[in-house]
Amino acid sequence: MYKKMIKRRIVSIVAAMVFLVAISGCSYEEEGSVYMNIGPKEAKKLMEELDEFVLLDARSEEEFSEGHIPGAIVIPHDKIYERAESEISEKDVPVFVYCRSGRRSKVAAEALLELGYEKIYEFGGINSWPYEIEN
Repeated sequence: MYKKMIKRRIVSIVAAMVFLVAISGCSYEEEGSVYMNIGPKEAKKLMEELDEFVLLDARSEEEFSEGHIPGAIVIPHDKIYERAESEISEKDVPVFVYCRSGRRSKVAAEALLELGYEKIYEFGGINSWPYEIEN
């Protein structure tokens, strides 16, 4: 009976830890650089608070022209290594990254981290953006 209680307690603690990690989002820090996976509401709030940031759409040029978040620039995820340093010159300015559903924004955010950008906030896809979109 004592062993069952301990097992239940351990299972409860592990389940609570998994839940906390799941709701808190993911983050990665490397020598002064921060890469955080956040939600669209948190991204919008942070962008409203900041004086300077870059909003990066990691989709294709065609997808971007069909609709994007106001103020965004487009660098397709597969062109980050080629274009990021010429289009986003300051590596210490926060960069908010999105795509359609979240897969390409993760690829782009990881590439930015490798290129030395210091503050990267990846917030998934425009499909889950509940705010204004422009053409």
